Amino acid sequence: MALTKKQIRQLRAMANQLKPLVQIGKGDLSGNVIKQADETIEKRELIKVQVLDGSGIDAKEAAQGLADRMRAEVVQVIGNRAVLYRRSHRDDIEHIQLVRE
Repeated sequence: MALTKKQIRQLRAMANQLKPLVQIGKGDLSGNVIKQADETIEKRELIKVQVLDGSGIDAKEAAQGLADRMRAEVVQVIGNRAVLYRRSHRDDIEHIQLVRE
């Protein structure tokens, strides 16, 4: 599912107030990091990821790697932080209503 420019703008605005919930450090994209990110995005749909200084990869590589493994969309990458979006399959959460063009 490719996001439109309006949807990306909407998600970026929503992500401004988020704190990074997933941190990538020395272990880079280990199984535990991917599992934590997958569980978090399933609960929230929109997450912010922070890449720490000790990591061997940059934020762009980390975001793309996580997005590929979790079937998510990269919303934006700024500095050492990235924002990812994936619609949740759970019914017990309030889903993000994306704008339509």
